[in-house]
Amino acid sequence: MTSAPFGSLAERLAASGLGLSAVEGRGPDELRCRVPRGALPALTDLVRATAGLEIDLIAAADTRAVSGDFTLLYRFAAVRDGRLRVVAATAAVPPDDLTFPSLATRSFAASRYEREIQDLFGLTAVDHPDPRRLPLHQFWPAGYHPLRSDAAPPSAFADDGQPYPFRHVTGEGIFEIAVGPVHAGIIEPGHFRFSVEGETIVNLETRLYFVHKGTEKLFETLPFGRTVALAERISGDTSVGHALAYCQALEALAGVTPPPRAAGLRVVLLELERLYNHVGDVGAIVNDTGFAFGHAHCGRLRETLFRLNAQLTGSRLLRGAVVAGGVGVDPAPALLAEVAEAAARITAEFEEVTEIALGNTLVLERLQGTGRLTTGTAREMQVVGLVGRASGLDADTRRDAPFAAYGDLGVRVATRPDGDVWARTLIRIDEAREAARLLAEAVRRLPAGPVASPFPGLPASGHAFGLVEGWRGPLLHWVSTGPRGEILRVKVKDPSFVNWPALEYAVLKNIVPDFPLCNKSFNLSYSGNDL
Repeated sequence: MTSAPFGSLAERLAASGLGLSAVEGRGPDELRCRVPRGALPALTDLVRATAGLEIDLIAAADTRAVSGDFTLLYRFAAVRDGRLRVVAATAAVPPDDLTFPSLATRSFAASRYEREIQDLFGLTAVDHPDPRRLPLHQFWPAGYHPLRSDAAPPSAFADDGQPYPFRHVTGEGIFEIAVGPVHAGIIEPGHFRFSVEGETIVNLETRLYFVHKGTEKLFETLPFGRTVALAERISGDTSVGHALAYCQALEALAGVTPPPRAAGLRVVLLELERLYNHVGDVGAIVNDTGFAFGHAHCGRLRETLFRLNAQLTGSRLLRGAVVAGGVGVDPAPALLAEVAEAAARITAEFEEVTEIALGNTLVLERLQGTGRLTTGTAREMQVVGLVGRASGLDADTRRDAPFAAYGDLGVRVATRPDGDVWARTLIRIDEAREAARLLAEAVRRLPAGPVASPFPGLPASGHAFGLVEGWRGPLLHWVSTGPRGEILRVKVKDPSFVNWPALEYAVLKNIVPDFPLCNKSFNLSYSGNDL
């Protein structure tokens, strides 16, 4: 595929004959336009053919009180010439014809976004190949769509006992194994339906969304000053990442630029979050092979990092540290130097532990070749983040669309070709090492000055994106405002939303006892998925 220079895409869109309007550039790397809903498939084909862009997000908003219609947002994105290029298109859906054309046969990710929109807004994706409910289980009331502006709290309802229409695999010697939704431990609920021949998995269907908390709806109803705290709680292990993506969207809307010191401190905070998660995950992976030594020591190091977080910010999970306009903490230089030194020391010890654990032949035999996700499958399923990089997809927002102070730090992106549990484990070790380096470099370069810019509030009738490379992968927040500058819609894309389906492919032809290894090597968020 050849792609024209991105700068000429605006002219191509305007001359496309698709009826586009309001075609405008937002900086050198983002174009915006309005599109008739019937032209959405043709627009998708056009931006793919001319600029190599793929669907990155589809979201809906109930804008009937503003424009009389529902609004659909389509974000197309890809890295081209070393830069992230974006086309953001909006389309109107009138309330007397709540349909829009499905793009599910053009994009795997689009199929799931469309199912989500059908459930939450009651808009129908015409010709969707799999119209089953996604975030709302079948016992939610028919015709109830919780993200509509006029949706009242639902009346009491209960599971009517009707079975969910799982895919059925038939044949001699095929059996089903049901796991969950309630699990041992403190994880949120999720149901895994295995079809097996002996111990070999021939099909896995995952069913999530057992705890629909209404997180996105809360953004519309909470006082504005409490919304950053809500963003921190989207997924408890990604407090900094989600808060930062949300604040970046707010800042883009308000035209606020955080001061340089805040940008550097945001790197420190985000890399501390990346580090403690990767250390804990590697320990959990080797523990599922029965190698308790690695788990114990990784747990000890993770606890040390939690205490370091609390020393720096007052919160073990780094909550309250990111605010709109900058950061809410300003540690003394001596403390920052101590944190950087401790992170380097912990990372060095982590590498010693992993060298012992991964040098054990019993561990190697369990990890290598297990849970393989090929590069082709990962690309077709639009897998992102560390799972994608472990399958050979070279993408990292810190390098491709630098934010905070990352543009000055020379981010080194590690990839692995094999796509198995082994590769996903090694990627975590690579990224932990790079996190410690970036943290130390950010501290070394940290300038003096204020840590936050004044935040004047949000403008009326605008929308903007915030994009952050969290420890799992890219976190995307879309924030739209109403005519009084109030928050009209917040759409959150956690990497787990697009990566959960890939787990079903990674486990095929593996044995059931290896599912915990596959699952842990992905380590996806239930909470970040169920919004």
